[in-house]
Order: sequence, then structure tokens, then C-alpha cells
Amino acid sequence: MSTTTAALPRLAFHGTGYLGATYAICFAELGYEVIGYDVDINRIAKLSAGEVPFHEPGLEEVLKRSLAGGRLRFSTNLAEVAAFGDVHFICVGTPQLAGGMGADLSYVEDAVTGLAQHLTRKALIVGKSTVPVGTAEWVERLVDKYAPADLGVEVAWSPEFLQEGFALQDVLRPSRIVVGVRSEWARELLDAAHKGVCDLAAAEGRDVPVVVTDFATAELVKVAANAFLATKISFINAMAEVCEVAGADVTQLARAIGHDPRIGNRFLKAGVGFGGGCLPKDIRAFQARAQELGAGEALRFLHEVDLINQRRRTRVVQLAAELLDRRYGPAGPDLSGVRIAVLGATFKPDSDDVRDAPSLAVAAMLAKAGADVHVYDPQGMANARRAQPHLRYAPTMAEAVRDTSLVCVLTEWADFRDADPNALGELVAERRVIDGRNCLDPVRWVRAGWRYRGLGRP
Repeated sequence: MSTTTAALPRLAFHGTGYLGATYAICFAELGYEVIGYDVDINRIAKLSAGEVPFHEPGLEEVLKRSLAGGRLRFSTNLAEVAAFGDVHFICVGTPQLAGGMGADLSYVEDAVTGLAQHLTRKALIVGKSTVPVGTAEWVERLVDKYAPADLGVEVAWSPEFLQEGFALQDVLRPSRIVVGVRSEWARELLDAAHKGVCDLAAAEGRDVPVVVTDFATAELVKVAANAFLATKISFINAMAEVCEVAGADVTQLARAIGHDPRIGNRFLKAGVGFGGGCLPKDIRAFQARAQELGAGEALRFLHEVDLINQRRRTRVVQLAAELLDRRYGPAGPDLSGVRIAVLGATFKPDSDDVRDAPSLAVAAMLAKAGADVHVYDPQGMANARRAQPHLRYAPTMAEAVRDTSLVCVLTEWADFRDADPNALGELVAERRVIDGRNCLDPVRWVRAGWRYRGLGRP
């Protein structure tokens, strides 16, 4: 997977969290000269030593290979990074505003103004962070204000579409490339910046669709895609609510409607809902921005999407009370004296990300109801401890379920999907299980003597 570097621009990635580090590592793998910049000294030290500071399958191996090949390095020196890069990708976080629904753009502002003041030649600043529509024009104004006027620095926008657990594939073999540009110079430079991706696709007999558009459309692509995905997930979870009262099975319903080519079967798996650092805050920021633009009515449905998603967490607690024969009153159930295992702390498998994780939120709700909750996750334990330090954490799945009266499977790790219900049954005090992701084989678990409940299943 090599490309001649003679005509390729040098790339700088500002922010080396999940987004920036993954792109920097992968583009170095494609043959580009790459530098990653961050103000976090410890993170830069780890990356420079060949350690990925988050869990992403296969990424650390590629990092070490690119470092050894001399194509990749990391720095906390902004002047060095400004001098190095022809294309500067802004990859910093845009978290939800404290006390509001909108996006906090302070990290974007800091990254752009800091870089602009250090530039000494013409360069292209490209936003990759997920932002409200209108941000690119605001970034242009920041550049005009802080960069030397005679340099002619330009701005473009090219959203990212990473899925945690599949990030290598998403960068090296993307489903599409979207670029918002204002000039032919910016377009040509971004063509060169993505040449390695397109060359790899050609070598493998694939095509990568490239959408060249305006700033506003490029900014909307990511949030619109996330809003559609969140809506699809919440739709099947709404159907799960109906199935439970009607006596239907949402897994069979999803399979049946998924055969319709207009709908498709991806992301039609009912469960405890979506989480992570993107979907929840992105759909809220989208609503907030639409309201500011006078189009709030158009996205009112996203409020219900959010509510459905939050209800799934409460439903697990309700099911726990039902299975444990505990009364569920106006203030919730009293689960005092009950030992419960929660299997899963991350918002999805193959990740260590616990941001807005439904699994960890449910664990906290069960503990608040008085339960003695023991959590286990294959990768997310350290982050979970920081997020919910009052919970108990078990070193293994076996230790988590030992002497429990209820097991809740809330993240669909393969370790949990493939677990032997007979072997686990020998460890628990009582064989009760809530399948919060509909990832277990109910027949197998029932045959092993478990009382099984899946979300949206009779």
C-alpha cells in the first residue's frame, strides 16, 4: 500500500483524539508525509512511542509501521506544524455545550486561530470536525482576521464518516469522500490529499464516489447522515415498544421489513439504544442550529428520536424489576439487596468509548435503585471507572456474574454473544438474563434454565 510521495502534499492533523490520530496514522500508511499536532503532551508522547491512546482494532500495528517508515511524527510545537503542512485538517472535538443542546466550537476556534497566526505561506485549512452548518464561513472569517493577509490561506470542509471499531476501513476504503470548496486551487489540493485513497481503490478494482459541493452542503452531510441513522435506530426501538404490548417479536419484524430494498436491514436491531460521542450530541446540535436558522419545525421529530432512545434505558430497569419480582413505583423500583451483573460498559463493541454509553447509564440507574451492580467490559473498564467511579468493576466476566440474581447483557461483545449459558449458570445465584441488544440465542439460554427477556420480544 504505497504511493509515490513526489507530488503529494504534506498533511497536518490538528487534534490527535480518535478522529485526528486515526486519519494521521492511516494517511501515513498510504504514503503521505504526515504530522499530528496536539496540546496534550502525554497523548503526543504515547503516539510518538507507538501507543494508540484508545482502542481501535489494528490501528496500533499501522502506527508502529508508519513511525518506523519515517512518514509519520507527532508534535506539540505549532510553529513546526504550521511550517510543515500544505493541508491542515482540523480534527478537534465539538462536544455538546454545557447547559445547552448546541455544539461547543471553542476547540475549533482555538485550533484555527492558533494555526492561522503561525502560518508563513499559503496553505489549505480543512475542517473535519462535525460542526453546525455555517461554521466553515465563520472559520474563513477567523482566518482572515488572524492569518497574514498576503498569504492567501484558504478554507475547505471535508467531513469524516468514521465508525468506531471499523476506522481503518473507513479511512482507507471510504464509502464516499465529500469536499466543500470555494476555489479550483482548493479542489486540486484536496484531490491530491485523497490521491492515496483513490489509488488504493483503483488497485483493488473499486470506485470511491467523490462529492464536490459548497460549504453548507458539506457541513450538513455528516449531521444529516447521523440524524437519519439515529432515526432508523429509534424507529425499530419504537416498534419494540409496540411489540411488547402486542405480543409480537421485534427481531422477526425487523427481519421482515429489512428485506424491503427501500428499507434495508442494517441498523434495524432493537435494543437499549444508541450512544457514543457522536449521534446523541450531533442530533441535539442539529436541532439547535435548525432553530437558530428558523427551521426548527423541520427537525422537531429528532426530539422524539432522542426521547425514544432514552426510554430504552429506563425499559431495562423496568424489565429488571419485573424479572426480580420487585414493585416499580412512581420513583422507580427498589432493587436493594439484589446483586446484578452488567456485561458491557462501552457504547458499542470493539471500542473503549463510554461516552453516553447506554450500558453504563443503565448500570448507574440500577445502582441508584439500590442494586449491587458489578460491571465487566473487555476494553472499557478504565474509562468506565473514570465516568462512574461509584460502581463495582469485575476483572472478568465470570467474576461479574458470580452470585448474581440477574445478568444484563448491554453491549454486544463477541465474548458475551458466544458465552456458554450452562457454564455461566453454574456461577450465578439465579438464572435470569436481560438481553439488551437482542444478541443472544434465546432458545439456547432458555434450554439452559434461564429466565430470558429480550427488548421487544414476547
